[in-house]
Amino acid sequence: MELHLPSWSYDPPYTGYWNPVTSTINWCEEDYYTTPYAAEIVNTLTNLMFVFLAFKGIRNCVKHGHDSVFFIAFVGYLLVGTGSFLFHATLKYPMQLVDELSMIYTTCLMCYATFSYSKSRQYAFTLALGLISLAIFITLYYHYLQDPVFHQTAYAILTVTVVARSLYVMEFTLRPSLRNSEETFKIQHRKSMTADQKEISRLDDRRNAQILSTMWLIITVGLTTFLSGFGLWQLDNIFCSRLRSWRRGMGLPWGILLEGHGWWHLLTGIGAYYYLTWGIWLRHCLNGRQKEYLLVWPRILSLPEIVRSEQTNGIIEPGIAKKIS
Repeated sequence: MELHLPSWSYDPPYTGYWNPVTSTINWCEEDYYTTPYAAEIVNTLTNLMFVFLAFKGIRNCVKHGHDSVFFIAFVGYLLVGTGSFLFHATLKYPMQLVDELSMIYTTCLMCYATFSYSKSRQYAFTLALGLISLAIFITLYYHYLQDPVFHQTAYAILTVTVVARSLYVMEFTLRPSLRNSEETFKIQHRKSMTADQKEISRLDDRRNAQILSTMWLIITVGLTTFLSGFGLWQLDNIFCSRLRSWRRGMGLPWGILLEGHGWWHLLTGIGAYYYLTWGIWLRHCLNGRQKEYLLVWPRILSLPEIVRSEQTNGIIEPGIAKKIS
């Protein structure tokens, strides 16, 4: 594939500063073609998206008082990005473990947050022991097996489990809860409701319906982004030799646009951020605090945030900008 745009050719690979490669897997990006200090430069730098979004999430949790489990989750998210940065820069096995196992641990944490909500202390303690045992088993067995397919399968199962459980909670716990709270209010005040109370009740009904529809929109955007990254990564694996040929034909910097694993980092990083933001909002709504917190999502392609509500009633529609001080 030839592209008639200003470009320069790929240089012969440098002698890598981190040689020899000790990781059990290597990706489709060629090694050390731009610098001797980063084995896979695109796969390394695209992890800065994780770092940026992790600090954004941590700051949001601290500033607006979200549950501590989400603060810890964003710290784990930061560890994933940092570990992946070091892994792709060095292609060393210890850095590979930091990258891949931090993904497992962070997802186990979200499993705990999702399945332990509103449960007894005994249930939560038993669940924590089970998940810690599972994480230890995956760690030891993966180190013994050293098969990336095992890690990818374990991560996929955990991720699907967390998302499916969160969807179940949203539809079968939150939706009935919002409906019942409004119906109870109407029954208790049906004979004595003033015109203002009727208007407030109508607005609450509208807000609750809008909360759920907007949650589904966040889920759709997040999952579509995440799965798009996964799809591009799989194309990178399947058509690696052809893509390498096309990259060399295009030259730099255009060839980096065909680095599928780099796109995996960018898109799954954004998709995971969407999930954590949805999780924060879902938790506040389950706690009956939907009037205290506001979803700020000015545009469909912007990054959503959950902030404390001051003079609004808990939601801003996509497309309506809200300035955050």
